[in-house]
Amino acid sequence: MSRLGFISRETALLAEQGLLINIRTVSSAQGPWFDVDGKRVLNLCSNNYLGFANDPRLKSAAREALERYGVGPGAVRTIAGTMTPHVDLERSLAEFKETEDSIFLQSGFVANQAVIPALVGPDDVIFSDELNHASIIDGCRLSGARTVRYAHNDVCSLEDAVKTTPGRRRLVVTDGVFSMDGDIAPLDDIMTVADRYDLITVVDDAHGEGVLGRGGRGIVNHFGLTGRFDVEIGTLSKAFGVVGGYAAGSRETINWFKQKARPFLFSTGLSPADVAASMAAVRVLQESDELVKRLWDNAAYFKENMRALGYDTGMSRTPITPVMIGDASKSSELSRRLFAEGVFAQSIGYPTVARGKARIRAMISAAHSREDLDYGLERFAKAGRDLGVI
Repeated sequence: MSRLGFISRETALLAEQGLLINIRTVSSAQGPWFDVDGKRVLNLCSNNYLGFANDPRLKSAAREALERYGVGPGAVRTIAGTMTPHVDLERSLAEFKETEDSIFLQSGFVANQAVIPALVGPDDVIFSDELNHASIIDGCRLSGARTVRYAHNDVCSLEDAVKTTPGRRRLVVTDGVFSMDGDIAPLDDIMTVADRYDLITVVDDAHGEGVLGRGGRGIVNHFGLTGRFDVEIGTLSKAFGVVGGYAAGSRETINWFKQKARPFLFSTGLSPADVAASMAAVRVLQESDELVKRLWDNAAYFKENMRALGYDTGMSRTPITPVMIGDASKSSELSRRLFAEGVFAQSIGYPTVARGKARIRAMISAAHSREDLDYGLERFAKAGRDLGVI
């Protein structure tokens, strides 16, 4: 028997449990509607919160950078790969986040792998929310520090863990917005504990930037804690509509990452076109909060009407709308029926969420019109009734 024979057995088991991931192919630009597997469907899946992924202003900036700087930087950032657009973007991100400086990295996932091991090591302790994103978990593992999980968004659980776990350096890390449930971390209370016990503070605001805070400046701004958190980690792939990640903080801290963050030191940075498009997105948000307001209006409308249909949308406090189904097979079948009706809304099950917590995660965008949302609501109503989940 093949040494890899376990793969076919485990794959068959995933299919039997309704957990086999069906990867579909998008053949048009991201937008409120797009082409998926040859079918025109309403997009309720993308993290394109503000509609920037196909924004003419971003595309124009990318084209100009492509002509001026070429298609790639040609080297890691520390040798010959730091180009003018990288420096300009880092300056713009720091200004937007109202910090002294920032460092631009290959992705939000990579940013956690860059930051956490640069701050703590084997003699140290990390306190991590039990529902933190996989990138945070991997960053903690790479650091070699002891990781202590505390109960989700439970500051008493955090403080109890801090009281009983000594270490050379101690760090608390949390998502700002939790991507599967749409709830937000109690940063004000976390900061109180951090101040009391002298903890390094890191927040991953991937789903908060462009969404929460003044003009989309994120969850730290939302709580009025600007300048208080040691490191804010973010991504350019969600509300900003492009690709890449960053960390923002004091000038001294950011310079430390430039000396010690392994993805920065050993992997080539992103292309000038991506960087220029990201900078254009930041510029739009600095000039106006119109798209942020439209996003929240759309989200409120969709959630209210989904609840009126009888769907459980959880405890979300953001535009992320989890449609709680529970059973993975039923959730997968609902996703298939929605797709047949012209709505792309993927099922999410274990291990992304806990067993018995399968859901459709509907992602609302500022680019959706009221007619788009009504179309989606009508299809959710029909498919849900046919399947008996509402």
